[in-house]
Amino acid sequence: MAITGIEIFKWLPKTNCGECGVPTCLAFAMSLAAGKMELAACPYVSEEAKAKLEEASAPPIRPVSIGVGDRALKVGGETVMFRHEKRFENPPGLAMLISDTMVAAEVDRRLERFKELEYERVGMTLRPELLALKADSGDDAKFVALVTKVEQASDASIILMSEKADILAAGLSACAQRKPLLYAATKENLDQVGHLARQNSCPLAAKAASLEELAQLTDRLTQSGIKDIVIDSGARSLRQAFTDQLVIRRAALLKKFRPLGFPSIVFPAEMTDDPMKEALIAATFVAKYGGIIVMSDFQGESLFPLLVERMNIFTDPQRPLATTEGIYEIGGLSEESPVLLTCNFSLTYFIVSGEVENSKVPGYLLVKDTEGLSVMTAWAAGKFSADVIAPFIKKCGITDRVKHRKLIIPGYIAAESGGLEEELPGWEIMVGPREGAHIPAYLKSWRP
Repeated sequence: MAITGIEIFKWLPKTNCGECGVPTCLAFAMSLAAGKMELAACPYVSEEAKAKLEEASAPPIRPVSIGVGDRALKVGGETVMFRHEKRFENPPGLAMLISDTMVAAEVDRRLERFKELEYERVGMTLRPELLALKADSGDDAKFVALVTKVEQASDASIILMSEKADILAAGLSACAQRKPLLYAATKENLDQVGHLARQNSCPLAAKAASLEELAQLTDRLTQSGIKDIVIDSGARSLRQAFTDQLVIRRAALLKKFRPLGFPSIVFPAEMTDDPMKEALIAATFVAKYGGIIVMSDFQGESLFPLLVERMNIFTDPQRPLATTEGIYEIGGLSEESPVLLTCNFSLTYFIVSGEVENSKVPGYLLVKDTEGLSVMTAWAAGKFSADVIAPFIKKCGITDRVKHRKLIIPGYIAAESGGLEEELPGWEIMVGPREGAHIPAYLKSWRP
């Protein structure tokens, strides 16, 4: 960063209010200098301090928000080349393309499919975020009709696509309150489309035929007062687009080259006519380094793997997904229901709880805090051993809910069964399956 944490601290209010999410102003200053937080997180910073610090403390790739409300999408804000260096900040948005030349029935099908393609995994809701509305017809009225229909039928964030400023203006008139991304400003229409973005406070995509031309466009846009920019290098082959993404990220992060310090938009939809190849291209840009990925259509068999890939890449590697410690009730329980034990690694919890539910045998699932580690990893680290599990069993309150004293432990920690019987007098320790898929068959033979 161009400014140190101590220098930033001098300009902060020094209230230590904690409203920014960290306990002290000094900690906030250090996080700001490291690119881990934004200046806007401090509610009491003065206007003078904002003017002094905003540019110096900004992430090398500017964060840009598209849309409003709960469905607003934030992209950019990245500070590292590789996830293991710290973490990636904001997952890329996935966009479905809808053209104003499509028949009404097809538009309706796409909107319905967009709404239906939503998944629950490890306690998270996975779904696409964007609808890219393209003015292929060149007709203002048709484009406005499409935008109006989408604006009324969906709460998704919107991209308006046309290189004609008058058509973008017409479409924007139907959804300006949704703060859509305007695509795209080029060297031919820069002044008109730039004026439209400034007038409506909307983010703007810049498109060029090369990275050199793109840098010139973003320079002109920032000088005119537009800061929220998404960039398109114009490449429509996988090889060139991939190369451009790497160059953009390296220039912004390693060279601090501000004209390319913006999230990017890529178009697998325009790189192939093969749906499965398109999904593979999209998967490439989820990892390297698309900010918005526009696809021709969404199908469950290709979208779900992309959503899972995105979730895995954009989770913080230093903070495993974890479930809260406690007793989880599954099904219509009684005092004779089985009691199972597992760790609080979210994926393990959701697999085990799902298999218990599939068994149709109601049961209590005891989730022990293992700091988000899986069963085997936690056991190897001494966080899921008999002397740790036993106090939890005694204090969690399960003895007040069941008459029997039988505890089913994961097969992977069978070695702890003897120790648990010593630590828990009167309890029978039963070794369950090693794999979650075998739980339903195991529970079928349950007898209290």
